[in-house]
Formats: sequence, structure tokens, C-alpha cells
Amino acid sequence: MTMFPTKVKHIQRLLQFRTTAWCSPSLGKATYSRLVLGIETSCDDTGAAVLDETGHILGESLHSQTEVHLRTGGIIPPVAQQLHREHIERVVQEALERADVDPCQLSAVATTVKPGMALSLGIGLEFSRKFVRQHNKPFIPIHHMEAHALTVRMLQPVPFPFLVLLVSGGHSLLAVARGVDDFLVLGHGLDVAPGDALDKVARRLSLMKHPQCSTLSGGQAIELLAKDGDRTSIALTTPMGKINDCCFSFSGLRNQVTMIIKKKEEEEGVEEGALLSCVNDIAAATQHTVATHLAKRTHRAILFCKANNLLTCSNPTLVVSGGVASNQYIRKALMVITEREGVSLLCPPAKFCTDNGVMIAWNGVERMREEKGILPPNVDVCYEPKAPLGVDMTAEVRAAGIRLPSVKITIPN
Repeated sequence: MTMFPTKVKHIQRLLQFRTTAWCSPSLGKATYSRLVLGIETSCDDTGAAVLDETGHILGESLHSQTEVHLRTGGIIPPVAQQLHREHIERVVQEALERADVDPCQLSAVATTVKPGMALSLGIGLEFSRKFVRQHNKPFIPIHHMEAHALTVRMLQPVPFPFLVLLVSGGHSLLAVARGVDDFLVLGHGLDVAPGDALDKVARRLSLMKHPQCSTLSGGQAIELLAKDGDRTSIALTTPMGKINDCCFSFSGLRNQVTMIIKKKEEEEGVEEGALLSCVNDIAAATQHTVATHLAKRTHRAILFCKANNLLTCSNPTLVVSGGVASNQYIRKALMVITEREGVSLLCPPAKFCTDNGVMIAWNGVERMREEKGILPPNVDVCYEPKAPLGVDMTAEVRAAGIRLPSVKITIPN
């Protein structure tokens, strides 16, 4: 996007809070270095946070819709939209109050505008546009997956380039992060995302009726029950075993599990919706197959990066983020690969893997530091439900035809 000189000067004036941002002394508020408010509404969590440019979290708030969507059997976009609309003002106000920050102290507002559910993205963008215009603040549109990829840099120094695996309820992606807004995509999801597949299996198993799982998301329920299951008692095929690329597919696995559940229901003489006696085993087999698929595609990505010198030789790093990255079994499966290949594995704490305002604010901080993608408050911005991240290298990965060495992924419960 080309900016006219007058717009550039306007942005520079808005960013004059380089050392401190302040309000009238009569307000009695503390002063800080440049501050960013982050707002997240891409799916079913309404999040907001205020960070300074060192990554210190001054205040945050999060409203989760999980309980509502568990009752309805999945995320219904209009319901998610209405819940965002009802709670966004309160969530943002709580983040500001907990940070002891007034809007006039902010240096910028960063908001997720892509990708995600259209109705949800629209609420966050609408609120943010009104907010930045009311308070005359620069606006930083954020790519949701970019924010997930960079979160780890808020917690510890992680120099570019690094390999990143992003796995959630809506996405699966392997990319080389070469800069704040510079990504090479090595693999992406071809159909359903891993988190969505786990949720649908959990729903088909009626895990909401399980006494240990009534308040858990589908993925959390699968992980919990899998600890007491025998994965070897259920035969599942790892997806895309004969395709030598780094893309992901989970729809076939979901269908495999659905067929097994139907068969077990017939064997046990129970109707759909009843809890099976082998539910733990199915959970364990499903989780292991998802973990194996992720590990194998990531292994090929590491080998591709090594062959093409895309990572640093001194300390090659794999960052894993997104909601599914909270699964400890999946982390251990990936660790089998990274230890074999001499790659450091970094995962943010679980609370920063799921959607939140903190990661959006941090992405805003990183962009503000480099003066990338900062817009004046009066510029119109549109949300994008589907949006690629970086340069697509999947054809090059497929052409390389990298065959994986045999690696046994064995993880004790």
C-alpha cells in the first residue's frame, strides 16, 4: 500500500511517544515507554491486553466462550459474534484498568483482522476503528498466525530465522520465520485443522457426558482420557504417508475414527451418544496419530531447511504455537524429532498458545519497533477471513521429494 507524504507525517506525529507516553498529571497515572493495546476476536475468545515495548504485560482480560459452544455442540458463528459484541467493551476496559493506563497513554492499537471467522473478526475491527478514531491513535492490523508465530519472542530472545509449526482449531502451518512480516510457508492444511478434528472426535464420542470431561474442550478431553488408554488396541493409519511434502490432512483420520466408533457401538450394542467402554483407547489412538502426522511433516520441514540453509547452523530452532500446541503428548512427539535432528524446541506456556490479547499486542510491539504496517486512525481496513501468511514454498518442498528416515515415536503415558 502506497502512503502519501501527508499520511506518513501524520503517523510520525502519532508515534512521537518514543520514550514516554503520558497524560495530564492531574490524572495521576504512571508513565511508561510506548504502550500497545492488543485486541483479539478471530474466533471464540474475546481478548485484550496492554504491553510495553519490552513485552511486559501491564494488564489483560479474556472472555472465553468455550462453555457456551460446548453446550451447542460446536462454534456457531452468529452466536460467537453476539458474545463478542456483548463483551468486547468490558474486556478492553478491564485490560486498561488493570494496566492503570488511559487511552491517551497508548502509542498504538493492534487488532486481529485476518484470518478467522468473518463475523467475529468484524466485531473486533469495528470496535477498534471507533476506538482509534476517538482517541486519535495509530492502528496496526494483525495477521492472527503471525501473532502466534512471534509470541515466543516476547518470552525469550529468539533470533530470526526459525522454523514455526502453528496448530490450532482453525489452522495448521509450517513456515520459516525470517522477520516480523517475512515468512516462507513450507506446508499448510489441506482440509480440517488438527484442533477441529480432535473436537469432532470428542463430540462423536459424546465426551461431554463423561464425568471427567464435562467442562473441557474436545482437545482437552481427548488428551485427558488418552493418558489411561491403549493406543495400540485401535488401528489407525497416519495421513499422507506416501506424499513427500509438508502439508497436513486430518479429514481422513476423522473419518477413520468415525467408522471405528460406529463399529464399536454395534459390538457393544449401544446407541450413538452413549459412552463406549473403549473410549480411552480411541482417544489415545487418535491423539497418537495426530501427533505422528504433525511430527513427520515437521521432520521433513527440518530436513528441507537444512538442505537449503534456511535456518542458522549454530542453533536451529523450532517454535510450536497455537491451541493444539498446549497438548503435552504432541510436544513430546515433536521432541523426538527435534532431539534427533539437533534442533531446539520452544513452546510458549499453554496460556499463550490459545488465542489471547497478549499475543496481538506483542505483534503490535514488534511491528511498531520496525515501523511496519502502522496506519493512521482514519484509514479504512477490511477484515479477511482467509489470508495467506508469507511466500508459498509448498511446491518447492514437494519437488524436493524428501524421504523420511524411520523414526519410532514412542511416548510413555
